[in-house]
Amino acid sequence: MSLFDDDFYSTKRTKHRQPVWRPKGSSAFASFAGRRRNVALAAGVGGALAMLLLVGIVNGFGESESSTEATAIPAAAANAEVRPMNINDSIVAATERIKPAVVSVISSKKDDKGQESGIGIGSGVIFARNGDKVRIVTNSHVVENGNQFEMVNFQGEHRSATLVGRDRVTDLAVLEADGKDIKVLAEFGDSETLRAGEVAIAVGNPLGLGFSPTVTQGIISSPKRTIPVALSREGTDYDWEMDVIQTDAAINQGNSGGPLVNIDGKVIGINSMKISDTGVEGLGFAIPINSAKPIIDNLITDHKVKRPLMGVSTQELQAFKGTDVLKLPAEVKTGIIVFDVSGPSKEAGLKPQDVIIQLDDRKIDSTIALRKYLYNEKHIGDKVNVVFYRGGKKMNTVVTLVEATDK
Repeated sequence: MSLFDDDFYSTKRTKHRQPVWRPKGSSAFASFAGRRRNVALAAGVGGALAMLLLVGIVNGFGESESSTEATAIPAAAANAEVRPMNINDSIVAATERIKPAVVSVISSKKDDKGQESGIGIGSGVIFARNGDKVRIVTNSHVVENGNQFEMVNFQGEHRSATLVGRDRVTDLAVLEADGKDIKVLAEFGDSETLRAGEVAIAVGNPLGLGFSPTVTQGIISSPKRTIPVALSREGTDYDWEMDVIQTDAAINQGNSGGPLVNIDGKVIGINSMKISDTGVEGLGFAIPINSAKPIIDNLITDHKVKRPLMGVSTQELQAFKGTDVLKLPAEVKTGIIVFDVSGPSKEAGLKPQDVIIQLDDRKIDSTIALRKYLYNEKHIGDKVNVVFYRGGKKMNTVVTLVEATDK
């Protein structure tokens, strides 16, 4: 990593070619695309010009002999002038409320000799106390490559921090640091009540531009959007889906881990990623705070999120050509090919080149579908009935789920 680089998660659309079936292949993971460093500044004046024209028209009609139109237009104009001032005041108040709780998170990696091999920077938000310490939530990708951490408050004061826990799947992490003289904690809002069009304010330290938080303002473009993401940096396929808040408030490298807040200054999301591609603007995403809360609690209690594991490495059947060797019935067009087995799946008798089509009563047509079923609906120790094809024959076995180990 390099300074001002938080390994910001961005994703862009790519053209996928259909791979040829290779029985001894391994499942691939998609990486988040490109680290873009082009910073564009744009200022719009159309709204201001439109307001000047409106005021001119209103003043011109103010002397009109038509009393109905003369009184109605100024009344509407007066209301239009008052409302933006109130919104602006609210945005300023929200910013002042959250600003002292927003910090920079510096992640560095040092070897046994104390030599620094990398440094990255992101953002975080102070949300709770633990005795004489404070807790900070940020993104997992901000801290994943470091072994030493610092928190820097909006006044530029550095404090060492320790990693409480992190989770790659949800891209969340919790740190602790000395809480002396820290008086302001962020307040979590309710992301379930969000509506498209509401004001959204992103706060953080984009591109490492000093430690005083930068504020960008926009709207909630969509309160719930499901997007594909990747947990690794290699390959061509996505391996997870996240439910996120979509906003057009500017989010850039360094903003990762900072809060997305509402007009009341309450945290409604944790800024995490954006779509980065030619001609694409205003597509930023934040982890909804209601989804983040239980993950944060797990990280504090267990230092990780405990999830069930089957022990299979898989890829979508429909992603390959030339699968005749699998001898599948003509009606079987979707499922997941097993490339490797370990742990509970190996004990249950699953083998490479098996094609899984169902878990319990749930049709499985992708690796993402398998993971979502296990992570969202099953628990460690549960038994899962696996329906699969081997050499053209339909079979089933029962797998007892174990706890997934950290990767």
